[in-house]
Amino acid sequence: MASSRRLRALITNDDGIDSPGLHALAAIALDAGFEVVVAAPHEDASGVSASVKPVRDPAGGVRLHRREIPSLPGVEAYAVEGPPAFIVHASGRGWLDPQPDIVLSGINYGANVGRSVIHSGTVGAALTASLHGWRGLAVSLDSGWEIPERPHWDAVAHVLPQVLDLLLAAEEGTVLSVNVPDRPAAELGALREAKLTEIGMATITVRHHDEVDAAVLRATASDLATEPDPESDIALLAAGHPTVTRLTSVADRPGVLHAARV
Repeated sequence: MASSRRLRALITNDDGIDSPGLHALAAIALDAGFEVVVAAPHEDASGVSASVKPVRDPAGGVRLHRREIPSLPGVEAYAVEGPPAFIVHASGRGWLDPQPDIVLSGINYGANVGRSVIHSGTVGAALTASLHGWRGLAVSLDSGWEIPERPHWDAVAHVLPQVLDLLLAAEEGTVLSVNVPDRPAAELGALREAKLTEIGMATITVRHHDEVDAAVLRATASDLATEPDPESDIALLAAGHPTVTRLTSVADRPGVLHAARV
């Protein structure tokens, strides 16, 4: 991890500036030797994906609030009235000087798995980092639907040095998503590279409840109908393995006119 000592890390999330997971990730980054700046939404911004639409004041500006985080004495920290991808984008468009070299997003309550990671604000921040040519890492704790009383941040701290080594060895713009089971570090399996499941942890059904209120759509979650691929993120997490998956951001794919003529 010696090479990381020259790097500036932006720590953000979608759970908000007061999330213990954010503070834990910043502490892990400090231990790894990064120069750290923390900037996160002023309130929960889960599910915003890569939105860059902030709350604007009457003059068109976006308010930020300097914060002191007791567990991170001396660390520059801000609560920003905007989503995590906006924070990352603003960091590369003149706000932060010097700019970050790497974006670490999380630690998210709940796993970010399957193709539904596209909806995650945690993942959206990491993908936005790649658009600036920075390495990005989305970090999530597989804590289930309810926030646990004592999340195992130590498990994440155990896994992350290996993941950071992988990320720093990869080319600029690389984005990784890591999920860690919420269990003691001593009970973790080996880190495994995982496929994305087709959807995510559950199947979401949306119904128009005319008999209750014609103006309301109601969503319900149900278990997946089929068993996941044993090499998928969901299956590996259930078996106790931390998982890592390389994600790709938006890119063009040439050949559409050629394919139409064939």
